[in-house]
Amino acid sequence: MNYKETLFFVAKCLTITLEEKNRIEIEDSLKNTEIDWDSVVKVSTQHFVFPALYCNLKRVNLLQYLPEELVNYMVHITDLNRERNKQIIEQAKEINSLLLANDITPIFLKGTGNLLEGLYTDIAERMVGDIDFIVSKDNFNKAVSILKTDKYYSKNETYMDFHWHYPKMTKNGRIAAVEVHNKVLKKPYTSLLNYQALKNKSFKSEKCNVASFENQLLITILQKQINDNLYYSKSLALRNIYDSFLLANKTQDSLDLGISNSKIKKYLNNYKACAHLLLNEPKSLKYTKNSDAKKYVDSYLKTIENSKSELRKIKYIDSLVRLKDKLKILQYSFTDKEYSKYTFRRLKNLNFYLKQLNLTKSKSNS
Repeated sequence: MNYKETLFFVAKCLTITLEEKNRIEIEDSLKNTEIDWDSVVKVSTQHFVFPALYCNLKRVNLLQYLPEELVNYMVHITDLNRERNKQIIEQAKEINSLLLANDITPIFLKGTGNLLEGLYTDIAERMVGDIDFIVSKDNFNKAVSILKTDKYYSKNETYMDFHWHYPKMTKNGRIAAVEVHNKVLKKPYTSLLNYQALKNKSFKSEKCNVASFENQLLITILQKQINDNLYYSKSLALRNIYDSFLLANKTQDSLDLGISNSKIKKYLNNYKACAHLLLNEPKSLKYTKNSDAKKYVDSYLKTIENSKSELRKIKYIDSLVRLKDKLKILQYSFTDKEYSKYTFRRLKNLNFYLKQLNLTKSKSNS
């Protein structure tokens, strides 16, 4: 099995609890095809869906077709992840109580939000890195200060005022790092999923406020595409694809999720076109078939097939997009106080100029 074949196999396995057609096809593959399990473990681990793969195969009684040694390893990793997620949920509840006591209502997002609102049949399915939550802009500095008083700290206290979250904060004795957001999407799309918009549709689960399933779906799809420019690099993680699939089942996903911005609609549609293909056409994840979606999917397929010409093109586009981002920051600095403070700070820093001239010392390998 090459990378593409393995990727599609793992992706299809993630749907077999809810998609009968895919369950039948996977069972047939397990019975009649030689599966490269080393490759499956490698790809599912790279995409942070190894426990989700196990949980889905277990729920539909297909573990009997897997090597016993592999099943034992899957059980071990999944049990570890379940225990970690239990601790993350308790840590999130602790943070929630702390902030509520200080008149701040956090809204939990992304993986932790999904755990709190019961998206997964088994909490062990989701591999969670950080605890993400958003507070209002007015309460942002206060929330950070409260966490610091509670002995959370950041290794990097340099905070760019226009960034969407404070640098990761950790606390001795707590399992997960915390990211305090004051926005979800960077400018000019900030208002689309700002605190008030999320709060208006949020609901309580485990005594915590969590973003609605619809808004979680938007965050899952848009945040990395916009904030990290992954739309252009065609970098799609199966962990996010799986979340999108489960959230779409919860929301009876509409085509545009109420979004009117034409560029954002294109981002959503093209992402869902790729997800629809990867997951073998699930009923819940709808998209509009058009020439733009076809072109995007064709390019994505070339990247996972390791097409050198396509990867060169994407690298070139990525460079242009990053340059455009830098120019936008400069442009915003003339009219936006947050950006101007950041730009002025950078222009005073000698390392900034050395980096632009590629004169910074490379770090040693020690």
